[in-house]
Amino acid sequence: MNENWVLITDFLWLSLFIGFGIFLKRKVYIFRKYLFPTAIIAGFVGLLLGPEIFNFVNLSSERLGSLVYHLMAIGFIAIALKKRERTHSRNIFNSGVYIVSIYVIQGIIGLILSLLMANTFFPYLFPAFGLLLPLGFGQGPGQAYAIGSQWEEIGFFQGGNIGLSIATIGFLWACIVGVFLMNYLIKKGIFRVNLNKTISSKEKIHEEMDSGELPLAASLDDISIQLFLIGVVYLATYLTLLGLNRILLPLGNFGKTLAQLLWGFHFIIGTIYAILLRLGFDLFKKMKIMTHEYPNNYMLQRIAGGSFDFMITAAIAAISLKTLSHYLIPTFIVTSAGGIITILYIVWMTKRIFREDVFENTLAFYGTYTGTISTGMALLKEIDPGFHSKASENIVLGSGVALLFGFPLLMILNIPIFGYVTNQPSMYLVALLLFFIYFGALYFILYKNRPK
Repeated sequence: MNENWVLITDFLWLSLFIGFGIFLKRKVYIFRKYLFPTAIIAGFVGLLLGPEIFNFVNLSSERLGSLVYHLMAIGFIAIALKKRERTHSRNIFNSGVYIVSIYVIQGIIGLILSLLMANTFFPYLFPAFGLLLPLGFGQGPGQAYAIGSQWEEIGFFQGGNIGLSIATIGFLWACIVGVFLMNYLIKKGIFRVNLNKTISSKEKIHEEMDSGELPLAASLDDISIQLFLIGVVYLATYLTLLGLNRILLPLGNFGKTLAQLLWGFHFIIGTIYAILLRLGFDLFKKMKIMTHEYPNNYMLQRIAGGSFDFMITAAIAAISLKTLSHYLIPTFIVTSAGGIITILYIVWMTKRIFREDVFENTLAFYGTYTGTISTGMALLKEIDPGFHSKASENIVLGSGVALLFGFPLLMILNIPIFGYVTNQPSMYLVALLLFFIYFGALYFILYKNRPK
């Protein structure tokens, strides 16, 4: 195949898979009933038709993995550039701390299990294998693939594909188990909800141009402006990572592993730059230096949604079943324990953090931190179709607070990798101890800041 067509053909196949997914979602009752996102269906179509099963389509896991890596960053940058009302409340702050505590719980479970398995029945297992649980469940396929791929360079065989596999199993926990959880909680009377809510005509999304936006007759199309803004932010992200890489590499093994980890967390740096740019636009508007509103919320949301749809489709289609079979039992153990603990923790903890919209927040947080924000919103929409609750706001705005509290977590994630590279197994126990201390600190913050 001509190399000039490789990227385009991958995009065309993914588009076709999404088309099949739309058709199956509309025609197959079970997909409608159990809230299967179209992108997940499309991804499994790609997996079936790809080289792993029927081999009708020549897809490369490496190429699809690269698409997943970049599409995730593009989606997050687009969301961060959107204009939103500044909200300062206890719920937003608590949501951010709560999000990080979910990551830490999943990290503790994953690391304990992987260390136990590596020292008993699976001596070949990469000791930090279980740390892909919070990345796959909590961050989604893009982050799990990115970090897993970075770990391949230090000895984790097919780490990127394992990250995709764990993220995909997380989607199943979010979609299938999440629906059963929702119905169980309602049936047992643990939560009461009005399932007959409707969306008023005033609340429906519309595409009308807001005042202050660029006129439609402008010389440059509005979508080009949005792509320009995303491109500028992503360029700044790349240059920052390049600079950090040059600073860290001379520091030895620790610097090298930290640099690899930062490349995997590129989307966080991109999100920070996008938020700073958004704040700059708001300041310029307030000072009347800028008259037009260049970022367009509607188009940015469409770009983010499209990026995530193609990202999820590519992530599932890129799964290597041969690699998964090599780690089948460890993956099953880690994801099963992770899914069960996540359910118990979120159901128990949410009602202690929020005094209103408890059921809505429970489903939104569970769906988001086993799958992605799209699965969280899908579950929420079943009981709150008009998004009258604050659950969606808590997830989105709380993620910004989570960025601040998440930086210590990045350092802890790096410790087991450093221990593996330098052959210091004691670092695994140090990381585990720091996980417990950090979780205790987060819980204390939530306890002290809980609503009376």
